[in-house]
Amino acid sequence: MKTLLTLSRWIDALNNRFASIAAWAVLAACLISTANAAVRYGLNYSSNAYLEIQWYLFAVCVMFGTAQVLRLNEHVRVDVLYGLYPSRTKVYVDLFGLIFFLLPVTVLIIYFAWPLLVGQYVKGEMSSNEGGLIRWPVTLTLPLGMALLSLQAVSEIIKRVGWLMNVYEMDIQYERPLQ
Repeated sequence: MKTLLTLSRWIDALNNRFASIAAWAVLAACLISTANAAVRYGLNYSSNAYLEIQWYLFAVCVMFGTAQVLRLNEHVRVDVLYGLYPSRTKVYVDLFGLIFFLLPVTVLIIYFAWPLLVGQYVKGEMSSNEGGLIRWPVTLTLPLGMALLSLQAVSEIIKRVGWLMNVYEMDIQYERPLQ
């Protein structure tokens, strides 16, 4: 179990790095959006590339940030009964969801996204918009983001099993979002 917990820490550290990239992508998207608006309205000049790079950066924010959201337990969950469960039951529910829902879906998305990515790369596919960007870099965020999310799911499974075996301490308190 010690080796698995070391692997879990390594996965967490990897996803922290990608979350940092996602955070910088938010800043870059805001700056580009501001500059794009200033140039468009101030100098009457615009380019589809400016708009598309914002979309690409948004894809980086979402796809590179999802694993971190799971790691921090800030993800969306159906909280009809979950908040009422005792800690041990919550951990079992989490394990069930991670193993039977999250992992299969992320693997399926990677499976279907990979041929799309390879096809775009091989063809050198470009945006159909005038002045648009190449497509494969933004498509790469999908399988990469899902791979990171899959790894984080494995990390979370390891932590929960460790908690059940009393060899890992984690905060399993869940606070329902204020509505």
